[in-house]
Amino acid sequence: MTRVLIVGTGMTPFGNQRGVGTRRLAVAAVDEALKDAGVPAEDVGRIFYGNAAAGVVSHQEMIRGQVALRKHALACVPVFNVENACASGSSAVNLAFDTIRAGAADVVIAMGVEQLNHEDKSRAFNALRGSTDIDEIGEGIPGQVAANSVLMDYYAAVAQAYLDQYEATPKDFALVAVKNRRHAADNPLAHLRTPQTVEDVLGSRMISPPLTLPMCSPLTDGAAALVLCSEAYARKLNVPALEIVASQLAAGTGQNSSPVHDAANAVYRASGYGPTDFDLIELHDAAAPAELLQYAEIGLCEEGRGHHLVRNGDTTLGGRIPVNTSGGLLSRGHPLGATGCAQLVELCTQLRGRADRRQVKNARLAMAVNGGGWLDGTYAVAVATIVRRIAS
Repeated sequence: MTRVLIVGTGMTPFGNQRGVGTRRLAVAAVDEALKDAGVPAEDVGRIFYGNAAAGVVSHQEMIRGQVALRKHALACVPVFNVENACASGSSAVNLAFDTIRAGAADVVIAMGVEQLNHEDKSRAFNALRGSTDIDEIGEGIPGQVAANSVLMDYYAAVAQAYLDQYEATPKDFALVAVKNRRHAADNPLAHLRTPQTVEDVLGSRMISPPLTLPMCSPLTDGAAALVLCSEAYARKLNVPALEIVASQLAAGTGQNSSPVHDAANAVYRASGYGPTDFDLIELHDAAAPAELLQYAEIGLCEEGRGHHLVRNGDTTLGGRIPVNTSGGLLSRGHPLGATGCAQLVELCTQLRGRADRRQVKNARLAMAVNGGGWLDGTYAVAVATIVRRIAS
């Protein structure tokens, strides 16, 4: 099987871009990725288009990728629409990876796009209800205006359980939010860049106890795209290439399961690397406590010890293993279907040495973990991806 390389990336600014629409976001990201790679549109064999919420937010329920690209030079390329909740983007990358490895195409685009902000603010929150089991929670009540994400209630329960079981405090969750905002301050594409203090975070509006607003990811619009290709095709290009070493999905099976643990361990087995080998990691911090739990799930520490890593500064820039140098979902933003691709754009930016003031020195190996959906106390799916710099 051929090695799978990333030769181009593109990403829009993330933020509240109400009215921009998925087409403009998608075209901006994919045009940048193609230009970065130096790949003409006619060489692209397939497109995997990740989107989670357009069916509810804009009512574009079907052929989302085809509609987004119908006026583009890529309109003649076969599109596969990928919906896997918040893991849609990383699932698109996984499918692109498998396609190239199997020899079915030499050049594939994986992209994620999401427009969450709308004049009807309840549309995004109603879309988020669909990330869990509607038979259990019930459909939204017609005419009722949804005011928050049902997922934050689930994260709040997880956060409280962590506080009850371990010697942690809400200040530890605030430390995660402050750290990731500090990283985002140096990311020109991040949604939230204004520095904040622990006191700011703890004193902010309560969303679902013990979670305050800065401990929760914002509603964000944006797009990210990656150009993947075979090793043979990459030889034709004069660009710095990165290799996707492994990409693995895992399913959540309810209480006491951990798809994050399972996906991470699957890529460890597939790659031969382990949790202490990485120069940086992007984790799915849709809420601050999620990052602390995932430290243990991916093997950075023992269970219940995640808060010690953030207290000690181990996961900040300059620390032992920087986590969420992009600002993470909490500050870079979380445009559902685009998040997994955005995580990988950050890894590529770091591995290419293009991260400017947030650059991890001599970064050579990195991992991203992206969760999606929620069933019985855990993610419905998780995707782990390892990327490494190829020695020149």
